Amino acid sequence: MRIGDAAAAAGTTPRALRFYEERGLLPPPRRTATGQRDYGPGEVARVRVIRELLTLGLTVEDLRSFADRIGLLVENPQRRCGRPDSDVPGAGGPGAGVVDRRIAALDAEIDRLTRLRTGLAQRTYGQL
Repeated sequence: MRIGDAAAAAGTTPRALRFYEERGLLPPPRRTATGQRDYGPGEVARVRVIRELLTLGLTVEDLRSFADRIGLLVENPQRRCGRPDSDVPGAGGPGAGVVDRRIAALDAEIDRLTRLRTGLAQRTYGQL
């Protein structure tokens, strides 16, 4: 399918597909005899996984660090990205270290925002 159709099927834009290809998240698709990109269901599924991971807070750079293993998530959508609930180092799925670092960054941001909210609430309630 052409880029516009593939983008629509994946819930994104043709520009995003080109961007993912440029960044190495999406392998270059086949080309037609006239040089147009020709996407199949596998590429559309991969873009859906990429978009889901971006929505969950990972960055394009995060995804680049395990782009070669994104296909594992396409093959098995229930596969975990991070380390399973165990203390076994290296027992995680694709991008376990990246996911662990991103979760730690989110936890730190939640802590910062909670302190900010608490300080603001203590400062303003009862004084206005």
